[in-house]
Amino acid sequence: MTQAVVSRAEFRDAMARVCAPVNVITTNGPAGRGGFTATAMCSVTDEPPTLLVCMNSNSAQTGLFLENRRFCVNVLTGDHRDLAGYFAGKQSDMAARYAAADWVDLASGNQALSDAIVSFDCGLREARLVGSHNVMIGEVVEIRARRDGQALLYFDRNFVHVPTPAALTG
Repeated sequence: MTQAVVSRAEFRDAMARVCAPVNVITTNGPAGRGGFTATAMCSVTDEPPTLLVCMNSNSAQTGLFLENRRFCVNVLTGDHRDLAGYFAGKQSDMAARYAAADWVDLASGNQALSDAIVSFDCGLREARLVGSHNVMIGEVVEIRARRDGQALLYFDRNFVHVPTPAALTG
């Protein structure tokens, strides 16, 4: 059987058509504080509560996340569009990235975005290099959530947001 070969460009164009939540992934620990914007995040299992995040292995922060062995997934609202850009690299200075928002200190030492739709504080259980990215598996140790806010999504290489059901009926 002959297997079709999908090009990198073809795959990236197809993935651009998949709508995904925008998240700022943070870490704070012995190796220092860091953060990046990611759409590659999903749940793995609810027993134990576990999720995964993918991070480009060429990122200068890779070692920081792997050494700290913890991270926090902050799901963004439409109001966080600029913050998403900063953590995506439009602002290279980490202190300036963090200064652009309000943060809450968590018991783990991580910091959560104070007005995120939800924040999942995770202990790093496993990291595996797959192609160009590290797949980081985290066990959730704390959750902070709010009931309002419009989710910031990434679709067709653009930030978009959708209103919550309450905003649609109100």
